Amino acid sequence: MAEQLINERDIEFLLYEFLDTAQLLERPRYREHSQEIFRATLNTARTIAEKYFADHYTKGDANEPTFDGERVHLIEETKRAWDAFAEAGFLAAHYDFDEGGMQLPEVILRSALAYVSAANVATAGYPFLTLGAANLVHAFADDALKARFLPPMMDGRFAGTMALTEPDQGSALGDIRTIAEPAEDGSYRIRGQKMFISGGDQSLTENIVHMVLAKIKGAPAGVKGISLFLVPKFLLDEDGNPAGRNDVKLAGLLHKMGYRNTTSTVLNFGENWDEEGGAVGYLVGEPHKGLGYMFQMMNEARIGVGFGAAVLGYRGYQHSLQYAKERPQGRLPSNRDPLSKQVPIIQHADVRRMLLMQKAYTEGGLALCLYATSLFEDQRTAATEEQRQRAAALLDLLTPVVKSWPSKYCLKANELAIQVLGGSGYIREYPLEQLYRDNRLNPIHEGTEAIHGLDLLGRKVPANQLISYQLLQEEIRNAIMRARDRDTLAPLAESLEQALQQLDDTTLVLMGQLQKDVDLGLANATLYLDVFGRVVAAWIWLRQALAADAALTDGINEEDAHFYRGKLQAARFYIEWELPEIGPQLALLASGNAVPFETREEWF
Repeated sequence: MAEQLINERDIEFLLYEFLDTAQLLERPRYREHSQEIFRATLNTARTIAEKYFADHYTKGDANEPTFDGERVHLIEETKRAWDAFAEAGFLAAHYDFDEGGMQLPEVILRSALAYVSAANVATAGYPFLTLGAANLVHAFADDALKARFLPPMMDGRFAGTMALTEPDQGSALGDIRTIAEPAEDGSYRIRGQKMFISGGDQSLTENIVHMVLAKIKGAPAGVKGISLFLVPKFLLDEDGNPAGRNDVKLAGLLHKMGYRNTTSTVLNFGENWDEEGGAVGYLVGEPHKGLGYMFQMMNEARIGVGFGAAVLGYRGYQHSLQYAKERPQGRLPSNRDPLSKQVPIIQHADVRRMLLMQKAYTEGGLALCLYATSLFEDQRTAATEEQRQRAAALLDLLTPVVKSWPSKYCLKANELAIQVLGGSGYIREYPLEQLYRDNRLNPIHEGTEAIHGLDLLGRKVPANQLISYQLLQEEIRNAIMRARDRDTLAPLAESLEQALQQLDDTTLVLMGQLQKDVDLGLANATLYLDVFGRVVAAWIWLRQALAADAALTDGINEEDAHFYRGKLQAARFYIEWELPEIGPQLALLASGNAVPFETREEWF
């Protein structure tokens, strides 16, 4: 069965109708581009995804990386995919022309990379991590470090990682134990162990650049004592080529439920401390400000996690949709003739429900992630400082939602896709069980759902006297006002307005709860994150419905009419079926329900 990764018509709709990506061409940075160049970029990415990434999606899962004590072994197709990605220029695509880049808008780059993730999210992990690490070097390293490490990361000779987590410290980064001691040559010597480091070792590149969080000896306690270091796998000679091995050792590979072709590693830094004095590392930026720097890569990765979850769910939806159209089984309840022809299962109402739910989750998730990426773009290149600050504030508020909502609901979409296929969805001959296993990581990494709930309710919403929260309310109310003027959308606008008011009322109650008892006030933060995400997703769907309704004019062809009506129906489904579920959730939040909080560990 031929498989479509992402509906190209959907990408066009999201870029040019849901978002106004064409207006980026009016900004000075992009005046040398055109929509034709943007489309050519997407076509190139799709071709690479289909030819070099999709070809080993199953093989990479069945033949996960191995370590023989000296070298990590990957299937050879992984190297071909890396090379094709790098040779196409995607590792440098968003940098300026004079830096060797394509000067592409972030929203175009991320749309292109969505094809790669949909094709093979595990192999895509290597270039995606390298993009984030290179961006960190580009933003905060001094000129000497940039000159030595950035060009080979941009052309694909060096890869990159982020090394945060330690065996006894996950999200509590303030308690990390990796230490750094200054050396006479201005570098540092690093000692400690990091784990769950994706791409921490591999056989694809000449070198690996680890971006490592550590504490300089004598640093302040907690997060205020964290610094950021660039620690290469191999040290460089005077010409910038890998020379001697740094004291960074692979302690072992971790064996995962999914995402298997991305190595997950335990790394020892400074294992030979007594003989070699530790792993050589180079301070990035100023001492004790490392966590602030690393948040750039972490937030970029969080949006990337949302993207990955959305496209994995999307691919599963596309597969189950095609299967439902082709698989004959049973007859409609109104047909009592056992000799009549069986109907394709898409004609059964409950199958259509499951497909519509997948559509609402995955197309909504993809739209949410692209909207976030447009905010990232606007905070850098919007015309005025006010517009840039507004975009930055909205992105900061929404990042926990962009990471968490697709991770939860696009995983649920994969579950529904399996259900559509029935027993066939549960066997490895179809890709759905692997899509589900791969997607199951996304609610965990780059901060669990609970961590982002605490971040949203405890920090992002109350920050600066709820200014960012109020900006989001303005954006949502603007869409509601526009939708009120359209007969088909007015009921949806009214439902969203009621939900927004309920969310606002409950948020104010929660702010009071936090002032009285912060522990109890944050006990149900994950539930608040879910409610918040549902309201945001409903707004994203109302915006898509506005674009679709405007496009349904006389003279459009039948295929486009079906496309737009599908968008409207998905918006109706989400707002009429999913959004109302916030009612009992908000009641629990507003009452300060303490059942989980008051439960004692002895009772389990």
